[in-house]
Amino acid sequence: MSPRYRSATQAGRVIAIIADIMALILGLWILMYLFDANRGNDFVQFVHDTARWLAGWSHDLFTFDEAWARVVAGYGLAAVVYLVVGHAIANRIYRH
Repeated sequence: MSPRYRSATQAGRVIAIIADIMALILGLWILMYLFDANRGNDFVQFVHDTARWLAGWSHDLFTFDEAWARVVAGYGLAAVVYLVVGHAIANRIYRH
């Protein structure tokens, strides 16, 4: 295996892992919100702050009457976009 191919594979793998971690954080916040996690907890607050930053572009994009539906749609959309775009970029790097 040539060094160029190996570095492209590693770069693609890193991008895919970062996309997965971003989607995991967003999904974790959705679950924490739905199960009414204690917002006074430092870990819950960290996940919420990070998810809010990651989904800044899609937060409150939808105006459902129910708060849980806005959270699931807004943060869920961001998670799906990060997964699709991140893995598409990783696959593109794998091919070159």
